[in-house]
Amino acid sequence: MKTYPCRSLIFLYYLLLLVAVPCVYAGESAWNGHTPPGSSALGPLRSEYVPPGAKGYPSTSPLISYKGDWKTLYSSNFYNNAARYTSQEHASMTFSFTGTGIEWFGNCGEEYGIAQVYIDKTHVASVNTYCDSNLPQPGQRHFGEYRLPSGKHTLTIIAVGTCDATSFVVTRAKGSSSHSQKKPRFSENQWTLTQEGSTGVNAMQIAVLDEAHAIIFDKVEHNPLTINSHPSWASLFNLKTRKVIPLDMQSNSFCAGGSFLSNGTLINVGGNPVVTDHTSPSDFGDVDGLQSIRLVHPCSDGHYSVAESHDTVRMASPRWYSTSIRLDDGSVAIIGGSKKGGWINNATVNNPTIEYFPPKDIQGSNGLPILLPFLKDTLNSNLFPIVCSLPDGRLFIAANNDAMIYDWKNNVEQRLPPIPNGVRVTYPMAGTGLLLPLSSANGYAPEILLCGGSDVDDTKAGYEISSQDPASSQCSRMVLTDEGISAGWEVDQMPRARLMPDAVLLPDGKIVFVNGAGSGISGYGNVVDQVGVSNADKPVLIPDLYDPSLALGSRFSSEALPSSAIPRMYHSVAIQTPAGDIMIAGSNPNLDRSEVAYGTEYRVEWLSPPYMRGPRPQILRHNAVLGFGEEATMTVKLVKPNSNDVRVVLMDHGFVTHAVHSNSRMVYLDCLNISGDTITIKGPPDGGVYPPGPGFLYIVEDGVPCEGVRIMVGDGKGPQVNQAALENMLKSTQPDQYEKSKTSQDNDNDGE
Repeated sequence: MKTYPCRSLIFLYYLLLLVAVPCVYAGESAWNGHTPPGSSALGPLRSEYVPPGAKGYPSTSPLISYKGDWKTLYSSNFYNNAARYTSQEHASMTFSFTGTGIEWFGNCGEEYGIAQVYIDKTHVASVNTYCDSNLPQPGQRHFGEYRLPSGKHTLTIIAVGTCDATSFVVTRAKGSSSHSQKKPRFSENQWTLTQEGSTGVNAMQIAVLDEAHAIIFDKVEHNPLTINSHPSWASLFNLKTRKVIPLDMQSNSFCAGGSFLSNGTLINVGGNPVVTDHTSPSDFGDVDGLQSIRLVHPCSDGHYSVAESHDTVRMASPRWYSTSIRLDDGSVAIIGGSKKGGWINNATVNNPTIEYFPPKDIQGSNGLPILLPFLKDTLNSNLFPIVCSLPDGRLFIAANNDAMIYDWKNNVEQRLPPIPNGVRVTYPMAGTGLLLPLSSANGYAPEILLCGGSDVDDTKAGYEISSQDPASSQCSRMVLTDEGISAGWEVDQMPRARLMPDAVLLPDGKIVFVNGAGSGISGYGNVVDQVGVSNADKPVLIPDLYDPSLALGSRFSSEALPSSAIPRMYHSVAIQTPAGDIMIAGSNPNLDRSEVAYGTEYRVEWLSPPYMRGPRPQILRHNAVLGFGEEATMTVKLVKPNSNDVRVVLMDHGFVTHAVHSNSRMVYLDCLNISGDTITIKGPPDGGVYPPGPGFLYIVEDGVPCEGVRIMVGDGKGPQVNQAALENMLKSTQPDQYEKSKTSQDNDNDGE
């Protein structure tokens, strides 16, 4: 470890008190640096940010008591033009406040040292204010605590005469204890809901990477988690320890999509342009995300990294609010979206095309996007289309209140009957959709389920739409065979209307609906009767359980499901974990981090089925790769040695964002033999039934699943690369083309 001589020098010029509000979080410094208007040169980084609902205090506040030799410097670089500093060992300051969290901001530099931090006389941190800069860097957040019980507290900071070159310490954040839930009382068949952990960044997007990790993506904003002296916009969440690690990204992943490739690489695609006008939370110096393809790779230490190279790895066209889906050849189709940030889509910014990663040559496209007339006909409510890959290799696509089956290999659209009763199911009238479990018992006949959304007219202006307009409780279901399409949509009703719901497929074949709003539409800052700036209201706090095997009218139940106290609406997620519970996180209908009504939410909840409290089967040994049609033997431990109800399921937990669960999938595998502690299974017949790539294997005994194990389906190799199509795409397009062509009038992206 490299060390530096230094004296104990602390600049304490800004204290941020987070007042008692429903949730509490930190503010952060900048990214690559601040770019002043009219200049291309980076200026000093500044981290001061007082979110709505919080309160700032300068270091000269009379509420702060100092002991020892503290001096005052005056500069426009400091909050309130003043900073207090000391070079005296054991000099201290004390600040008494009432609230649920506290942040300390100051300078860093090569002559700055260590301070010990106490809250309510308890030591909570050793903070190193050193950074590798010969000039002091103002506006750095040194410390934050966000889990205090609501009430009076005292912060004490004491200077110490030592320092070292450690630059970052991973933190473990939990929800505020003032909002913790009582230990649940439950019956044998009752679900439980607990609260543990913090995502560090708002959970706008989520995917499960392996048995121990989920990755979370957000947008550029003042998140509490930091990396390299700037706010992190992505994090790696440990599903076992509930700890979080920040991830480094270059571009704005605001409203991006994602999918795994056949070799297990996760791609995160699209996002938002660099925003510098009045709607920008800060000039972070971030990179345009509209054409970005971010590659998530495992590291040697068991963690993951995010890589970008816009010159060589990018989309052909800008896409914001597009959907990504893995195909039967292991590549990814990237569908629809907008050419820049906006709200309700329109013809001027609509991107009614499909492109592929890696690029393909479909009917002479030679790597370039292909027009989908369906995405022109479904304006205006057609962002984040709901897409499922079907067993015959084609794609089901729903947008607005229409649907089709798309033969991507031949570029042929087959229009389906419209969704009944004028219910729109895609952003901003967002519903959700899933492909129901597939089985060889019925020849892998696909059946689609679409639930929630709104019948609000998508041609209305924002001032004609209210946050109180009712959401839809409709569920529409169709078997996607010739007979099923002829029969049309079967209509059911959820117990509660939901806009922006999350539908989570479980290993036992049931579906849990969580999150969402009972009124309004998606987005923020657009409609009348906003709550804070949320376009939606009436958060739905009670989960609903759906059993697709039951008769129409009897499929929903909620009696055994606990209610949450945390609103989860715009920019919230829910996903099945390999352990068997459901991770619920996020909610941020705001331009930036906010502590007002429906403020930014970092707390994590865990919805656990009753089977997690009892004995469960186990997979003791299995193959890491399962080939198509291949026989494989697993060593297992069953709860009942002679159980006659044992199934093996293969699941993709999907990439979740904006109520869209891309690639979410469940396939019942054929069990060829069950003998003692061994089960012989047969892999899915082809990439149509299960697109090649990562998945999780479960044994379900008498309706109780084991903990899932990650496997690779197929041969584990990456998708084939058409080199000519790739080269033509790179030659025919420019990286970050929107950023290069935009004018100052192009920057309005209110309500994203």
